[in-house]
Amino acid sequence: MTQGAKPKTEMAEHKFKPVDEQLAYIKKGVAEIIPENELVAKLENSRKSGKPLRVYLGVDPTAPDLHLGHTVVLRKLKHFQDLGHTAVFLIGDFSAMIGDPTGVSETRPPLTREQVDAYAKTYLEQVFKILDREKTEVRYNSEWLSKLSAEEIVRLCSKYSLARMLEREDFRSRLQNNQPISVHELLYPLLTAVDAVNLKSDVELGATEQKFNLLVHRAIQREYGLPGEAILTMPILVGLDGHRKMSKSLGNYVGITEDSYEMFKKIMSVSDSLMWDYLKLLTDKSEATIRDLQLNVQSGTTNPKDVKVSLASEIVRDFHGEAASLKAAATWKRQFSDRQVPDDAPVKALSKDNYVGSEQGKIYLSRALLQLDAAPSRAEAERLIKQGAVELDGAVIKDPRHEIDLNRPRRYLLKVGKKSIFYLDVK
Repeated sequence: MTQGAKPKTEMAEHKFKPVDEQLAYIKKGVAEIIPENELVAKLENSRKSGKPLRVYLGVDPTAPDLHLGHTVVLRKLKHFQDLGHTAVFLIGDFSAMIGDPTGVSETRPPLTREQVDAYAKTYLEQVFKILDREKTEVRYNSEWLSKLSAEEIVRLCSKYSLARMLEREDFRSRLQNNQPISVHELLYPLLTAVDAVNLKSDVELGATEQKFNLLVHRAIQREYGLPGEAILTMPILVGLDGHRKMSKSLGNYVGITEDSYEMFKKIMSVSDSLMWDYLKLLTDKSEATIRDLQLNVQSGTTNPKDVKVSLASEIVRDFHGEAASLKAAATWKRQFSDRQVPDDAPVKALSKDNYVGSEQGKIYLSRALLQLDAAPSRAEAERLIKQGAVELDGAVIKDPRHEIDLNRPRRYLLKVGKKSIFYLDVK
């Protein structure tokens, strides 16, 4: 070694931040690390060798659009990418046609190859709003799963017991309720474990509801002579209703391709208590910063609405850029903040089944007021509208036959008279 040259191990260590710094960054918002000591050991070995960890997230493209709930675990993959590790985004184009049994009470209908291919294309377009396209390894599990022979599948099945598989809560509850379980559903976690074997992953990410699958993946890796990946699970993001997980079917979601103002407005409708989880899971603010903000709000030195505006601005900026974020914030302030919308404005809902309009899926505003208990009668509802006492998203509506399209899930702000103000969720 020439005079003044640094040892190779020292040079390798300079490639990555100290392990305690990496771990602090990684752990923000994480629900569970299984096991944490193994993750620490992997990070230490990576730093000494200069070799990045292989960290993967597998997603089945089962719907065309992503919402903020999907981005929680995607952001964690980005955190590993930021630290210099290899981010592997696996599209489960083969496994999507099987259907993940997680959280379902009956067998899922299978998707066609055409559906999966179309969804996979839109997923990638949206995923790269978060991940660095140039630094992301994209794989499809049809690369290996579609080539498995019958002999290989039988050998795979021999490596995991049926008793352990039936410990899964989804399966156990269905058995207790005499609901059918198809054999291909039992195969799902085993086949997706082959992903982990082929990718030779050091770390796998998933939502808390995916814990069973991830544990199977770790066990099968070891059966095939690999060290066994560490597992990080992320919490489920609660939707705009403040109770159930964010879901497009429930209408309580914020889509990442939505219009910037619509996105901003939806985030501003989140309750003060829920916004702290959004700050933790959807932004890069440190836990110390979030803790200080909470203390300031509790002491009365900071208005929670200001914190929420900052949250909405940051999220919109992430997906639409600085100019769109500033414009959305200004529009919202002009339409809502200056009108003094209370932070605890109630949320009411209308479903698609409530249509009474010119065509199915639409409802006249006067009928909506009646169904939402915002007017005692249809005649009174029409009178309020004609007098200009009803505002929909800041616009005065004077036509009782103005229609709300229930085919487009979204959130409106509705003001009726001087005192009644609430959010209307179209599901």
